[in-house]
Amino acid sequence: LLADVSHELRTPLSILGGKLEAMLDDVIQPTPDLVASMHDEVLLLSRLVQDLQTLSVAEAGRLEMHFSQTDLTELSSRVVSSFKNMADSRNILLQLQIDKDIPTLFADPDRISQILRNLLSNAIRYVTSGGKVVVKISSSDGNVVFEVSDNGPGIPNDEIPNIFERFYRLEHSRSRATGGSGLGLAIAKQLVEAHKGKIWVESEVGKGSRFCFTIPIKS
Repeated sequence: LLADVSHELRTPLSILGGKLEAMLDDVIQPTPDLVASMHDEVLLLSRLVQDLQTLSVAEAGRLEMHFSQTDLTELSSRVVSSFKNMADSRNILLQLQIDKDIPTLFADPDRISQILRNLLSNAIRYVTSGGKVVVKISSSDGNVVFEVSDNGPGIPNDEIPNIFERFYRLEHSRSRATGGSGLGLAIAKQLVEAHKGKIWVESEVGKGSRFCFTIPIKS
């Protein structure tokens, strides 16, 4: 883990250090665009630290949870709406499908939202322009079933067993360039398991991926 963390920190710190050194040596001037790019690197570091903290607490079984009866229609609509601008900017069709008889779920609404955000962020990041991402929520066998599917490039079979490992990336440079910390799926797995649920992925190269997780229905 320490080796992984040091590797992830090295790139944004090197970029920041290089730009600051050039500014101190009067090689470059602190223009608004330069300051904005440095701010982006700081935000990347902040997200990485926050994600690391969440993951370490979850793996230690000390994650603070606040369970309540949760309206999934309202929750999922809010989460999906927050990604509309991101999807529109990339010409991606984003859809939400919810069963009419979906029950309320005894869960931590903030953590369920976090799981969906992590899965949606990944899906939109990897789908090309003109693609499609669908969020579907249904119930089956005493569980609520969440699905986030896309028609992106898909995941090779030999990569699937590693997909929920921390810092694992299918495309290292691409994920880092778009702001991914490499921890989103690992965090999602821990949050699902904190709800006594299960998470998995089904994928076929060239046809897309479907990330699913289930949460038991409790009263």
